[in-house]
Amino acid sequence: MAPKSASKHHDIRDMLLDAAGLSLDRLPMLHVLFDRMATFCADGLRQVAASQAYYSLSSVESGRIGDVLEAYEGMAIAGIFNAPSWDSQLIVGFDRDFIFTMIEVLFGADGSEPPVEDERSFSNIEGRVAQLLFEQMTKALKSAFALVSDTTFQFERQETRMDFAVIGRRNNLAVTAKFLLQALNRGGEMFVTIPQSALTPLRRALASTSQAETGGRDPKWAQKIRDEVNRTEVELRAVLDEHEVTLGDIAALKVGQILKLDATPASRVKLESAAQPLFWCHLGQSDGGYVVRLDEQINQHQDFIDDILPR
Repeated sequence: MAPKSASKHHDIRDMLLDAAGLSLDRLPMLHVLFDRMATFCADGLRQVAASQAYYSLSSVESGRIGDVLEAYEGMAIAGIFNAPSWDSQLIVGFDRDFIFTMIEVLFGADGSEPPVEDERSFSNIEGRVAQLLFEQMTKALKSAFALVSDTTFQFERQETRMDFAVIGRRNNLAVTAKFLLQALNRGGEMFVTIPQSALTPLRRALASTSQAETGGRDPKWAQKIRDEVNRTEVELRAVLDEHEVTLGDIAALKVGQILKLDATPASRVKLESAAQPLFWCHLGQSDGGYVVRLDEQINQHQDFIDDILPR
């Protein structure tokens, strides 16, 4: 009898929590997921855009679906998505500034033209670009929520009138994440609205960030970071000898004066980058030019101890 009683109390607690709505303060994982979505969107845009563009999560809020859509009436394009495993739908929307900025980014503008400020209706080209972006969002949503739910998202249709963007009763509670797009010294806003009824079954997973901390690394993302790091250019400098002089000695230097070095052909050369010593080397020649052969890695900690301890 005890297990049934515990189960009954557990069901009652779930019903009370569902009726009260989700507390975003107790769902820290939501911010992790939406940050992950912003990163995925930015990474995908860099592959098709010549200029730099950035996505950033600006806020995560809770409110009525109708209130959210009313704020974007006449100034946004909304995409309706279906999440079969959640038995629910959600909305992704782009405001006017987002669409106009994205058009310029994708078609190679340099930002010299003033931004579009008229309140005309969206053109066929702008609607087509929005549809392509919505289709890409299916991947971004799946990638973001993979940490807590293995589900797919299907793009169904797009709407320019918010009263037609129906995913349930307009007074139902929903979670809305807002993202900023920045490119060409201008930007826009994207929003994602998910009914709380779809997130309620996931609240235990969303209540802890341990999934993000212990989850496996994305191999494609890790490889991309590794490739970018490996392509970073650094400057190497081979130091033959160093002297400490006074400011007066520097002021007394004259053109044509010869400075004597204590280094010899047998002296070791220090190879450094950004003032950080890397290797001890030996100087040599090859094909008429000077070369250095790496001898050993410099242990800064050991060198420091050698300098302060008496020999």
